[in-house]
Amino acid sequence: MPTLTMTNNAARAAQPSYVVLPKNELAPATVADFLMQHFSQIAPQVWRQRLSEGKVHWKDGELINEHTAYRPMARVYYYREVALETKVPFDEVILHQDEHAIIAYKPHFLPVTPSGNYVNECLVHRLRIKTGIDTIAPAHRLDKDTAGIVLLTLNPEVRHQYHNLFTQGQISKHYHALAKLTPEIHAAHQGGGLRLPLTWTVKNRLGPATPSFLMQLVEGEANSHSEIQLIAIKEDMGLFALSPITGKTHQLRVHMQSLGVPILNDRFYPQLQPKGVDNFDKPLKLLAQRLKFVDPISGIERDIQCQGFSLD
Repeated sequence: MPTLTMTNNAARAAQPSYVVLPKNELAPATVADFLMQHFSQIAPQVWRQRLSEGKVHWKDGELINEHTAYRPMARVYYYREVALETKVPFDEVILHQDEHAIIAYKPHFLPVTPSGNYVNECLVHRLRIKTGIDTIAPAHRLDKDTAGIVLLTLNPEVRHQYHNLFTQGQISKHYHALAKLTPEIHAAHQGGGLRLPLTWTVKNRLGPATPSFLMQLVEGEANSHSEIQLIAIKEDMGLFALSPITGKTHQLRVHMQSLGVPILNDRFYPQLQPKGVDNFDKPLKLLAQRLKFVDPISGIERDIQCQGFSLD
């Protein structure tokens, strides 16, 4: 994919985020109090400044100030800000667009929506700029570290129909991954006793680990299912084709680890690496390579693919 020059800049999100004020008997008196409690990682003086500068408002655009009364179940809109935003030096690509949906290639390191230190450097914002359509929203998610195909909708009226493809299992998802072979698989291959593809059906129960953004295998009834194949080998590296039947967080990454073949350049599994800046030269070797589904509105069968990984 073409690359961009990387620069660092302070940034405010071009599109607002929102939070719904909970219906709670112990609710604070003002919206400001709620924001300071709910987003405790942000200093109170920062919220006071945002409120005084007109950066917080109701859905209709009416500004919220430091004294505005709490309204249960109302949406409060605000703009995420970071002091320093890193430009992701890789391009997104639109693979298909019609009147209802966009299917795009998301590069490694680019989040789908604003996250962490990324407010405008996300797939949704880039596509809104590229197309001029400010109602684009994802029908599903990919991890920031994972590259590949993402399905997005163009307007809120059809969003649930495309989202249901994923929640109801009506879409086929296919991934590629690169990983170092286990010593046993490598030895079998060198000895000529290994026939490809080598196939695993992985079913187990995933639950939160520590820190809470990680997942781990836990006791209990299986809630995750992946079909995994080793399809090519070069020296001690393997190319794997993966089909997640369910869609748990980090499912493919944990399932590959459970087979003894953690995905190359994975900073979370099998061991969490120290937090640091992204190394653009070492992307996670996981790619959402193909989406196949019947369009819920037109009835047209879509089979969208991007170039997969290679061991050459």
